[in-house]
Amino acid sequence: MSVISGFTQEDFDVFAIEGLDARMEGIKTNIRPKLEALGQHYAPSLSMATGNEMFTHVAKHARRTVNPPDDTWVAWAADKRGYKKHPHFQIGLWGTHLFVWYAVIYESPAKGQVSQAMRTHLEEILSIVPDHFRWSPDHMQPASASSAELGKEGVMKLVDRLASVKKAEILCGINIDRHDPVLADGGALLARLDETFAILAKLYRIAQPTPVSSLLV
Repeated sequence: MSVISGFTQEDFDVFAIEGLDARMEGIKTNIRPKLEALGQHYAPSLSMATGNEMFTHVAKHARRTVNPPDDTWVAWAADKRGYKKHPHFQIGLWGTHLFVWYAVIYESPAKGQVSQAMRTHLEEILSIVPDHFRWSPDHMQPASASSAELGKEGVMKLVDRLASVKKAEILCGINIDRHDPVLADGGALLARLDETFAILAKLYRIAQPTPVSSLLV
């Protein structure tokens, strides 16, 4: 039996529901149990693949009081208390697609170190990240561009911007359109996610900021 049965059109339709309470009810009922199952499933393998114990964080959207969320997600990071300050992984849904990301977002104090590591190892990164993988400068927006579209120069701009712009972010991964049949097949979806995380875990390791403890040795 698969970890999840897959995602349905009803899951994606949740983001068309009007009103905070009604949409949150749809997220809690339809989507969150699947994200929680994925969270538990991938925490051990991501821990092994990265060399850091990974903790699961499912979005609760607790601070929202008026506007309903346009997306929802599960994240994994090497911190039990939260993920936003750290390089992390995400699986989530917008109304149009499922996303899988390696992400360093604006709250992270490691952005400069990650940028430097990515710049140093850019050729290696470009060799392991497939052309169809996508890059984004903003986790709050659904838009992204493929490695093929960006090319080396475009990826370098995102890497440099991460260090020089306060609100800059960098995300790399895949999008799966809501109508792609792979989403409805739990086994096939897990296989796609496994392949994706195998690549993103390599990116995580290459771009890993130097831990403070190692600087003291």
